[in-house]
Amino acid sequence: MSRRGLGAVASVLDQAASSATNILVLVLAARLSSAAGFADFSMVYVTFTVLLGLNMAYVGQSLVLQKGALLGSACRAGLAFTGAASAAVGAVLALVGLVLPGAPGRAFLALGLVLPLVLLQDGLRYCFSALRAPQRALAADALRLACVVPALLLQPEGASAARLVLVWGVSALPALALGLWLLWPSVRGAGLAELVREVRPYLRRGHLGQRFVVEFAVGNGSSQLAVLGLGVFATPLAVGALRGATTLFGPLNVLFNSANSFGPPVLARARGKRGVVRLTALLGGALAVTGAVWGAVLYALPDRLGRELLGDSWTAASALLPATGAQYAVMGLGTCALLTLRVLNPKATLSLQVVFSLLSVGLLLGGYAVWGVAGAAWGLALGSAAKAAAGWLRVARLDVPAPAASGTASEPAGV
Repeated sequence: MSRRGLGAVASVLDQAASSATNILVLVLAARLSSAAGFADFSMVYVTFTVLLGLNMAYVGQSLVLQKGALLGSACRAGLAFTGAASAAVGAVLALVGLVLPGAPGRAFLALGLVLPLVLLQDGLRYCFSALRAPQRALAADALRLACVVPALLLQPEGASAARLVLVWGVSALPALALGLWLLWPSVRGAGLAELVREVRPYLRRGHLGQRFVVEFAVGNGSSQLAVLGLGVFATPLAVGALRGATTLFGPLNVLFNSANSFGPPVLARARGKRGVVRLTALLGGALAVTGAVWGAVLYALPDRLGRELLGDSWTAASALLPATGAQYAVMGLGTCALLTLRVLNPKATLSLQVVFSLLSVGLLLGGYAVWGVAGAAWGLALGSAAKAAAGWLRVARLDVPAPAASGTASEPAGV
């Protein structure tokens, strides 16, 4: 196999290891906790997911577009900014945790304490991607997976959300240490003054990551925050049920992320708009069928096996599986519609993300008001279906001169 092929395999395996870590953390937390305890853990984990996505958008996505001899400097600056920003946000979360009463407050305090560890460890993945060394990211993420699972398994049944968050965060230390050791030869040699100068572009208006943050905020963060809002204004049990149901669809996230990562270079070689659309339509159909089949398999699980996966949260989560399965089926179509636009006209995606992500939030909250947690899940499914339909309609109306655009790496500048 060629070096490029080995790199692609390592990237897919790294994404799988990272996704498996997130899935198993939630599954183990659900099994160890009561339904109320898992609801507290889920609220904290949703908060972490939003912060992780913001860091990925602002730092990670702009970092992987870097080229040339300054890659070491870019990686050094990205990690320094991530460390400083995560420490500041962690301090705010710790203060929030001290103000909030009871178990939720202690869980947010724990997240504030470990946030720099987990965000820095995840940020190393983008450094290795920029350096074209995915095998190093795979080594660190595999160690992360190998540490967090035993650490959580050693916790007693009924462990508090705060304890589980602390164990999850501290277990990132070995992977963080390994990743920094593997990265060190590429980033050493800078003094403090030079490091400050390298970090300064992250604070300037017009930084490339600002565009990606907007897309994330409207495309993903808005729905995550809406789910978190259900826990604040409705009931934390709603968050636990929705998070438990979506956790079971984690393997599909690996496929969606892999399509987004490796799709553009392959599609850029297709002949014209028709060739690109043919490939993405086939891929979207395959992902949609996979989502529907996976949802049916989960829905058919006996309750005994379901409780082995999610513990006390299975009862509430299993009622949402039809809606979540439908959502992931149409998400496969929507992912490929956006992938098509990203290849043919990268600037065509932002307006879709804004309008239909906000629509999804409205449908989620409206569905909850009308039909409770099940209504919220069906609202998310309907919003995803609307975004997919609008995406393919935009593709059909898109006028692309031949040959098709050659890629995305040079396009995304500007907001």
